[in-house]
Parts: sequence; C-alpha cells; structure tokens
Amino acid sequence: MPLERTNLVHHAPGTAGGTAAAPGTRGADAAPPAPAPVPVPAPAPVPVRMPDHIGADPPTLLTAHGCWYPSADPTGEHVAFICDRAGVPQLWSGPARGTEAHALDGDPDPVTEVSWSPDGRWIAYTTAPGGGEHTRVLVVRPDGTGRQVLAGAEPGSSAHLGCWTRDGTALAVTVARPSASGAEHTGAGHLPSDVDGAPAAGVRGPGADRAERGATATLLQGTAAHRALPRHYRAPSAPAAATALGPVPDLVQVRGGGLAAYLVDPEGANAPVLLYGEEGAASLRVCDTSPDGRFALVRRGPRGRREALVLDTASGRTTFSLHVADGDPWIGRFSADARTVWLRSDADREFAALLRVRLDEQGASRGVCVAVEREETALDLLSVPDHGRWALLAWNVHGATELESTGLPVTDADGGAEPRHRPVLPHEVVTRMAPLERGGLFAALAGSRRRPGIWELDQGLMPARAGWSARDEDAVPPGRPPVRPVPLRCRARDGLTLGGWYYRAPDRDPGRPAPCVIHLHGGPEEQERPVFSPLYHELLGRGLDVFAPDVRGSSGWGRSFVDADLGAGRFAAIDDVADCAAHVVALGYADPVRLGVMGRSYGGYLTMASLVRHPDLFRAGVAVCGMSDFATFFAGTEPWIAQSAIAKYGHPERDRDLLRALSPMSRIDQLRAPVLAVHGEHDTNVPPTESEQFIRAARGRGVPARQLTLRDEGHEFLRADNRRLYRRAAADWLERYLGSNPTP
Repeated sequence: MPLERTNLVHHAPGTAGGTAAAPGTRGADAAPPAPAPVPVPAPAPVPVRMPDHIGADPPTLLTAHGCWYPSADPTGEHVAFICDRAGVPQLWSGPARGTEAHALDGDPDPVTEVSWSPDGRWIAYTTAPGGGEHTRVLVVRPDGTGRQVLAGAEPGSSAHLGCWTRDGTALAVTVARPSASGAEHTGAGHLPSDVDGAPAAGVRGPGADRAERGATATLLQGTAAHRALPRHYRAPSAPAAATALGPVPDLVQVRGGGLAAYLVDPEGANAPVLLYGEEGAASLRVCDTSPDGRFALVRRGPRGRREALVLDTASGRTTFSLHVADGDPWIGRFSADARTVWLRSDADREFAALLRVRLDEQGASRGVCVAVEREETALDLLSVPDHGRWALLAWNVHGATELESTGLPVTDADGGAEPRHRPVLPHEVVTRMAPLERGGLFAALAGSRRRPGIWELDQGLMPARAGWSARDEDAVPPGRPPVRPVPLRCRARDGLTLGGWYYRAPDRDPGRPAPCVIHLHGGPEEQERPVFSPLYHELLGRGLDVFAPDVRGSSGWGRSFVDADLGAGRFAAIDDVADCAAHVVALGYADPVRLGVMGRSYGGYLTMASLVRHPDLFRAGVAVCGMSDFATFFAGTEPWIAQSAIAKYGHPERDRDLLRALSPMSRIDQLRAPVLAVHGEHDTNVPPTESEQFIRAARGRGVPARQLTLRDEGHEFLRADNRRLYRRAAADWLERYLGSNPTP
C-alpha cells in the first residue's frame, strides 16, 4: 500500500467528513474546500535523523541474559529481537541458524517492541528514553545505517508502534499530543525531600535524586520537531470524539489529551497520512491494513472496553466494530482478499477465541462466527502471515501456553479452520510469535527455570533454540538452581475460586511453616504465570517462600473474573489478598507471624491497601510504583492512562466517595507494618508522588518506612543495575522483618 502525495485526512467513526483519495491512488490534484478547523488529537510526526550505530557491540555484562520479541525478515533467514546482554534491553539482529548476533542500536534507551518491514528494508522499534512512559518509534536499516526517529522526537510527545503496510512502504504509528511544557514532566512529580530521618543503607529517600541532580528529569532527548500541522492536513468537519462505543467519558473535558494514528514513509518521500484521530482516547493502535490498502484494522478503547474497528481508508468511515479482548494489542489480521478479518475476541464470551468476520465489498460485516475455541481456555496470542492460509494460536491454560497451528480458509467456499500441529514446547510460556511465510515461526519462550529466549519452530513445529539465545544452563548465575512452582487454588470468603503459584525456598523442611511473601502482579488484568523471576529467586535465596496469586480482576480465568473487582468489588479484591495468606497458613506452608506482602503497579496499590485494611496480618510490605490516592493519581497520570483507568477504577468526580474509600491514604492511620516503597523517577503512569506521600504519612505516624527511587527508570524497571538494586533492597527489607532474626 504505497503512500501517495494526496490531501488525505480520516475521521473518527461516526463523524461527518468529505471524500478523500485513498492511499495507493493518484489524481487528487485539487483538494476539496477546507471545512472549519477543529482541534486535532496530535500533530503529524516529523522524522529526525539519528547517528548510525556502526562499530563494536556493547560489552556483554550479563551471562544470564534474555532475548525476546522476535521479528523475522521476509526470507526468514535473519531475526531482529530485544536482548539485555549489555544490561539494558536493546535492538539486536542475528542469523536464524547462526551464533553471532549484533546490536543495531547501542543507545542506552530501553527497547520495547520490534517489527521488520515486509519488504526487508527497515526494522522499526520502540524505545523509552530515560526508561519513562514517553516512548518514541525509530527505524534502522538491517545493516545499522539510516537510523531515524519516525515519531515521538518532539519534546513531551509520545509515540507507539503500529503495523507496516503489506508492501512495507509505510509504517503506522500512534502519536499522543505533546505536553504543554515540552520535555518536563507536568504531573504530580515529586514531593519535597523534607521527610525527617536518614534513608536506610542503599535506599534513597524521597526526592534524593532531584536534590542531587538539581533539576526535574528530562523524559526525552533529541531535536524538537515543528508543532505546526503539516501542509497536507485538512481538519475533520466534526470533532473526533464520538466512537462506536458512544461519546468518550467526560474526563477529557477536565484533562484533555488525544491520540492519532498516522502512516509514515521511512524513506521521507511522502508526507504523513492521518488514518484516525480521537480526542480523549485511552488507547489506539493500527493492527493491520488490507493488502489493497482499502481498509485498516484498529484497536481502540479503555481497558475492559477494547474494540476492533474496520476503517474505510478513503473516507475514514467505520464499516465494522466489535468488542475484543484485553491483553496483547495485536488483535487480528485481514485475509489476503480482505473479505475476512480474523480476530482474537471475547465478545459475548467468557474466554477469548478466534473469530471469523466475513466482510462485504464495502467492509461491512456479513456475519461473525467462532472459528476456533477451547473450553475455559483463553486465546492469548494470534499471529497470521501475510498469505493468510494458516494462523498460530497460543492458548492460556491456567498460566501456561499451549501452541497450535491452524489452517484457515482462503475463500468463503473453503470451509472452516482446521487444527494442524500442537507442538511440545521446551518451556512453559510463549510471549511472542513471529510467523514465517514458508511455514514455521520464531517464538519467544519463558519458563520457571530459564530467562526469556528465542526458538525457531520448523514447519512441523519442532523447536530449536537460536544460537545467540542463552543456554538453559546459563539462565541463572551458578549457586542456586531456579525453583519450579506448584499451582494452588483457594476460595475467597465469598466463595470465588482464586488461583496462583507457590514457590518453596530450597532445602526447606516440608513440614515446617516458613516466612512467606504474598506477591501481587500488576494490571489488575495481568496474570501470574510460571516464568523465571529474578526477584523471586532473590527472595527464595533468603529463605523466604513466595505465593503469587491471581486475585479477582486478573486475566486468564474468564471475563467474569476480570470484572469481579469493578466498582465496590475492589474491596473484595483487597480481602482476596488476606484470604490467600490465610490459605497458605492453613496448608501449613506459611508461618502466620512472618507474612509479608509486596507488588508492583496495581500490585503496589494492593500492597498498600492490604497493609491498611488488614493491619495485623502482615509484618512488612514492599509497594512498587503503586497508587496511594486515586485523586492524586488521576491528577498526575498521563491523560490517556487516566481515560483508561476510569473504566477500571471509577470516575474521579462521579465516584469520588468510592475512590476515596478505596485509597490507602484514607486509612493511613491504620498502618502498622514497616513499608518500603520503590519508584522510577520518570514514572508518568503512576507518578512518584504516590509513593512519596504514603511514605511521608507513614513516617509521620512513627511507622518504619523508606523509599528507593531508581534513576532513569519509568513504570517498568529495565536496566540491569537498577533491577539488581531493587531486588536486593526489597529482599533486605523483607528479610529484616520476616527472617530468622526479625526486627521487632
């Protein structure tokens, strides 16, 4: 689908708009009269050339490194992937069946996604400057030349990777409107560092980094781009705020914000083309374009209300929409003739399945049916090669993965989908799949006994580890072998069945209760899965057991389970934490007087909430990047994150009383247990204020409390040195209060 020099603008679904030339057509010499201008969600990206990374690879710092997120070239002979052997996730490339891999971008900014173009000329990838949430999209030639920022170079802006057009001439990117103050973080930021008392050894007090460095953290580097709209832009004739789900929630009236999806030509010969824009958007990603360029498949909407849109690229009209599952954002693909779209969806279902949507000539639905499903098992990942003759399906079986290859009908007369192969995998979980046109795939695998690695599966789906992925025996440093967890099921006080994984410390007497840490995942829609966790490995080495449960709100157990924590149901989710602790005590696994709780993101919120709602249950807590007060969280987070959070937690105005009651700060006077808070200094998802105000209030009441602030990190901790510091600080804190000689 080549980009042409046309005056093209597309509209949000349901809005009026004039006709425009479709990508891949000519003859738009005279543009239609411009309607009255309206605000646009985000200006078109302006590419910025970057220095090429030509030279020696970064030094290998980690023997026990990981490789993940594979994307193969069109021949299947080379693979681009993310690797952290130099201590930070970077873009690497290597031969499919060789042993030598090389870095394509040696900058210290963590890489989060990778996509090789269908024509083989470019590799697109997303980086997180400073480790923060304001990401940008780059492209580079396979030989390491031609590196440029396609979107997100403007200070304060953020961009996310979308799909390539089928011919590789353009890349879809999603751009967020830049913040008003440019590169500076404009959220709640940090509190002044005036908390009494010195930080514990190895732990940085609130505001320590800011005091030492003398400035607010800069989230983005690079050349500032023009803020003006491109010449070819023509504003929609109506605000792009109405969608197939109806008007967006009115948080947009309070905080603003917007997302827009563009097609960008990496060669720079054609101006960016606006595909879709939405004011107050919670999420937006272009997942596929049809081979002829007539239609685009877009995923948009807040958590729990995601939907797939089929857009007519000539008019911007929405021809079809359907609810789709949360989780992996790559929700589906068009067939080769664009008369079918394959979707991973849980519309009107408990568990996501593969759906077939038949389209007419105009892109409207002629019928939706279930192509492949499994009882009480969700479809986690869907990957379809360009030819569309078969699909790769990754099924979530209580946290582990079962992989399946399925033949797809090419035309309406070809019948239904037919299972082909179900391989035996060497490790428990598939995190990413990259199909090959000739058959087979590259898969990123993770397991309880190794770090992430990449395997090639041939046409018969027999797996072989890529030569540049670490060996299984090198998955962890020598000394302590990784622990294989055992699945546990327990009942909440209201009868709901909960799941999780229990890790027993090595050499533990099976008949003797042990100190135990309840670890809570983020999301809340994430799921605890049996993959190797360096944090768990550190805790187990200190003699602490770990129970990692899926409380209500987690994925993998059906839509009803995910929605069970909405509204006032979140009080029950907090009680689930206490019920999980009671269960492992009743089994004789855990010592009731040496229980700890910790978690990250939503798990950090649950940690703080559990400490104040069950103050006599836990002896210590570690809250990582957690929300302590919903009012300050909504005031400080990114607009698109706030928009999505409304659907999960409640509206900051209409549900003010409920959110206040759910906020840990509202019950801080009940806190008894010592608490360590950990936060990334560049976190604009959950601003550092959330940890700082909780620690300040705890210390003001005489409760032992400390904060560790990690430099050059955002909501995720991606740098090896910071991850090591975090693990050791958390383990030190918990061992201090739960170990064999606990501090009173």
